Amino acid sequence: MKKLNLYNNSLLFKILFWIALLVSYIAAVLPQDMAPQIGSLNDKGHHVLAFMTLSLLLRYGYSIKYWYVFFLLLGYGIFIEISQLFAINRYGDVQDVLADTVGIFTGLTLHRYLKKF
Repeated sequence: MKKLNLYNNSLLFKILFWIALLVSYIAAVLPQDMAPQIGSLNDKGHHVLAFMTLSLLLRYGYSIKYWYVFFLLLGYGIFIEISQLFAINRYGDVQDVLADTVGIFTGLTLHRYLKKF
């Protein structure tokens, strides 16, 4: 069975990562009533999905180490929560950072699993 080499498309993953990063930040600081809803997911589900996607795109777009990705995205999640303290109808929440952490670990674990195929 031929291995799928996703790293050949690293430019595409880099572009998608930066778009996802920008969209996730805009969605995080928009007033609550203007923030986009994705299906029937609750707020924590959005965090998990966003950070899972960001971690996968970051790992495939850039060849950086597991723990470096973890700490970069964790810092980004904390930055979002601090930013929300200054946004209209938003507030920072420690539980959102925990949901971000779950998303990061899920994405990195999925990356390890997909790398085997």
